[in-house]
Amino acid sequence: MTTKHKDILEMNYSELVDFWDDYKEGLASWGGYLKTPYPELLTTWYAERVIDYAETEDKSKLTAYDTVIPASEFVILAAYRHMKDLERQGTDEFPWVFDDSKGHRPIRFLEKKCKPSKGEAKTLTIQPWQHFVIGSIYGWVHRDSGIRRFREALDFVGRKNGKTTKVSGLSNYMLGEDGENGANIYILANSQKQSRILFNESKAMVDASPYLSKKFKALQSEIRYPKMNCTMVALSAEKNNKDGENLSFGCFDEVNEYKNFTLINVMKRSRAMRLQPLIMYITTAGYVLDGPLMDMYEQGVECLENYDDHIDERTFYFLAQLDHIDEADDPNTWIKANPNLCLMDFVSLVTDYKKDRKSPQEYADWITKQFNIFSDIDELPFVSVDTIEKNTKKIDIDDLLGKTAIGGYDLSDTEDFTSAVLEFPLDTGEIYIMQHTFMPQSRYNRDSNQQRLDMWIKNGDVTIIPGDYVDKDYVLDWFVEKSKLYKIIKITYDPAKALSLNKSLESYGFDTEIVRQGFLSLGGPMQNFKEMMLDGKVIFNNSKIFRWYLNNVKLVKDRNNNWMPTKQSKNRKIDGFAAALNAHVHIIDMLITPQGPAKVTHVSVSDLLNLARR
Repeated sequence: MTTKHKDILEMNYSELVDFWDDYKEGLASWGGYLKTPYPELLTTWYAERVIDYAETEDKSKLTAYDTVIPASEFVILAAYRHMKDLERQGTDEFPWVFDDSKGHRPIRFLEKKCKPSKGEAKTLTIQPWQHFVIGSIYGWVHRDSGIRRFREALDFVGRKNGKTTKVSGLSNYMLGEDGENGANIYILANSQKQSRILFNESKAMVDASPYLSKKFKALQSEIRYPKMNCTMVALSAEKNNKDGENLSFGCFDEVNEYKNFTLINVMKRSRAMRLQPLIMYITTAGYVLDGPLMDMYEQGVECLENYDDHIDERTFYFLAQLDHIDEADDPNTWIKANPNLCLMDFVSLVTDYKKDRKSPQEYADWITKQFNIFSDIDELPFVSVDTIEKNTKKIDIDDLLGKTAIGGYDLSDTEDFTSAVLEFPLDTGEIYIMQHTFMPQSRYNRDSNQQRLDMWIKNGDVTIIPGDYVDKDYVLDWFVEKSKLYKIIKITYDPAKALSLNKSLESYGFDTEIVRQGFLSLGGPMQNFKEMMLDGKVIFNNSKIFRWYLNNVKLVKDRNNNWMPTKQSKNRKIDGFAAALNAHVHIIDMLITPQGPAKVTHVSVSDLLNLARR
């Protein structure tokens, strides 16, 4: 929303204070910000205000006094989803109905029975966006049985948006107010320390509430509701034996830190005996770009963008984030990632941001944690998540039969990943990348994320080779089989560890060529590959493993200050990308058709560095 003042980042402290006071009063004047609990459920009302914002043509003229709520693209889609669901509720195809009283019940519990354990506030006031999240999760029920529609919910918001209070309050609600006999409530985190922090907050909330302290028995390691034989405990991914937990409610904190699905899958499997179990994932964005959260986020985006396909009808998604990194310099947009903004110290946020944005490391942390955009601040990434998202086009690979391709392979250690690639230049100026990875059984056995490997294997992207090393004949056979379908005019390779395989390829009749692993050989192709990704011209049919490879590539300087790709860490492999980059060395010439006299241009190292930072 416009401030009708000068740029917020240019304001001095006094101007910021005056602006912020006026902003909050503007929202409070019509209910966009609640100072006291509202007596009715605001789920649908919130969705309508978000849609009004989406359908406002000139958003630059909006002020805090206009009755619209700025929201991210995917929160807007969640609002449309709710309104469309209301239109078809109670039908045979969609037997769910929205019950305001059931949606409002947990909100009333939080506001009337729960006391904040910290701060000056004596009671909780649930804000309109929380009415939307909580009301949706609990208000959608089956028309006949009354059981809850949503079995899972992803609540994805920036930091300091009331996550701890929400986890604590809803855990206490599910323990004693949901009506489940023998309910097992789990507060879950990646580490036992983190799960204990949240458990202790639930316990402190019980101690601070006369109602809850009489009803529950808060012990050191669990909270009990004796009347219904219900218990609440803290668990983490560090706990070895988690079978048989019989979950009725589980709240996963900061899923962005999870590296695999082990704890999540155990809890999902344990809910089979419950009539209406609920699992919530409450988190910000993070730096583990190949973990469970990224999969959940992508599933949420697919669900919200494709309403008519009715994907994930029983999963609720609230994805609050800035729509573009450029919005970071406009505090008017911060509410998109921080729907609880009116309860934050906005003035300090602005002054801190103005200072921190001068440091690349601090700025990246703001982008990820406060503005909720996935990134990896540990290194300078080759491409951002936003750039990868531009390259989601799919094609029918049958259309490639008989087409020309350049091959590439990357042989890492014999006991690790080995990748082979075919790269096709398309008539559209795009490229298609067909990738396959080989790994020995021993490497699979010791992998910490076998669920991810199993998915890649199921998708046909990975072959597990018996034994302790990668038999190069498997790679040879892959190229031979592909040569029966496509015209492979050259296979490129890094000469390290490739002598025997290359001789086998040549003996079969393939034309092979060494690609030296240095800036002179790879700098230009790397720059061109990134330019094509920025233009959305790289097609890999959304291969999960190739996306993982791209996420894992970081840039490092050589001794001449040239930027070269390498992997983020020993566990973050880039073999598929390395093989594709080798092939791309020759693809460039096949994509470019000279028009008139040739023009020679010079690309400096600083130009390449600036490109890499896009």
